[in-house]
Amino acid sequence: MKMRKTLILLVCILLWAAALAETALPDGVCEPDAFTFSGGSGRVEITCPQLTLEGGAATASIVFSSPNYTTVSLDGVVYEGAHTEGATVFELPVPLNRAFDIAAVTTAMSKPHEITYTLFVRLDAAGGGVPGLAYESSLALDYAEGFSVDRYEGGCLLITVKDGDRCLVLPEGMPVPEGIDPAVLVLRRPVERVYLAATSAMALFDRLAALDSVRFSSLQPEDWSVENAAAAMRSGDMLFAGKYSEPDYELLLREGCGLAVESTMILHTPKVREMLELLGIPVFVDRSSYEPHPLGRTEWIKLYGALLDREAEAEAFFDSQKEIVEALADYPPSGKTVAFFYIGADGKAVVRGADDYVARMIALGGGDYVFADMDGQERGHASVSITMEDFYAAAVDADYLIYNTAIDKAVSGLDDLTARSALLADFRAVREGHVFCTGGDLYQATDTAAALIVDIYGMLNGQEDGMVFLRKMN
Repeated sequence: MKMRKTLILLVCILLWAAALAETALPDGVCEPDAFTFSGGSGRVEITCPQLTLEGGAATASIVFSSPNYTTVSLDGVVYEGAHTEGATVFELPVPLNRAFDIAAVTTAMSKPHEITYTLFVRLDAAGGGVPGLAYESSLALDYAEGFSVDRYEGGCLLITVKDGDRCLVLPEGMPVPEGIDPAVLVLRRPVERVYLAATSAMALFDRLAALDSVRFSSLQPEDWSVENAAAAMRSGDMLFAGKYSEPDYELLLREGCGLAVESTMILHTPKVREMLELLGIPVFVDRSSYEPHPLGRTEWIKLYGALLDREAEAEAFFDSQKEIVEALADYPPSGKTVAFFYIGADGKAVVRGADDYVARMIALGGGDYVFADMDGQERGHASVSITMEDFYAAAVDADYLIYNTAIDKAVSGLDDLTARSALLADFRAVREGHVFCTGGDLYQATDTAAALIVDIYGMLNGQEDGMVFLRKMN
């Protein structure tokens, strides 16, 4: 028995050592995955260009954009700065993936003055997550690549959006964990009185039967194709709070808005986000439009299901859509080429990126997207602007054109289209009458990934009856 206990203990030690070896950081110099700071007057920028790793410990190069800083105190130890032209550099031993405070002394005023800052150095290879809370599991995803949801003890969720926000969702009454990244958006359940400016998300809220969480809309009732949203606005349960670029701040503040869910269009109006946050309204940016697969876009319902504590409903709905779309994989390739575009105000053609979900829908419908192999195009972008000359070269012989009237609503027929550019009259699809346009509600229909694929298949095979999103231009 004693020998058996010794063997079990030895096995446990070996397993612990193996796990430690897997997470141990190799010695060397690297860049942090992210760095944030808060505090001070806002006139000085602080950066962390590199980390030096040695023996499992990290030393960070902390750079102040001012030559007037002399010392920094961290955990009771004072560190001297090295002055360069216009900056001061400190080499500090830092904890990774945990917020910590420093006291920096500046001589920029009439006498030395101490300022407290909170820093956070993120290195994904070091683990991390939520300081002080044990990781439990992660939300299983089939197609979505743009987000992850990790579960921690106590019912906490950490939502991470690729190239975007990180959001910690806490149960009601639970204190914020010490050491959390100051850049992390902290929300408490129940999440309610939402201002939904990301119109693509409304259909997902609707499918979750969660429209009662949405108090404010960025569209008027007549602009919604989600009928339940329009009905909620007509009844007064949902209020118009201004476009994403011009929200009604007074209304949002007076009515106690709990969260603004924005599309990536908010990135073009950073002052709006800044004002919302200044008023104490947290902002979350939906990046579902960057998903490379249509089911990845629909799978964002799992993110909102996690946020609203409706994971079972989200899972059930997504599985139903997954079954429908995967059944369409039997569509045979037609060998016909398709261009999807609209013409912007600057006269350029705006096409979907080669890795975009619309391009994938065309392929699933049996078509060949004409921009799939265009030289010099950036990958991983939802839309790409090109000159009409480049568009002509790639698409003049395309079998079919699909014009995106969800963006350019002024085009309703072929005369409108050729008025946009005289070059289009030479296109084979225009001459042969193979030009279609989308419905204005295309981007609101995040919940019906299969419908556009079926429409594309019908377009390519002369089956135009019953189309949902496409209409033939005359």
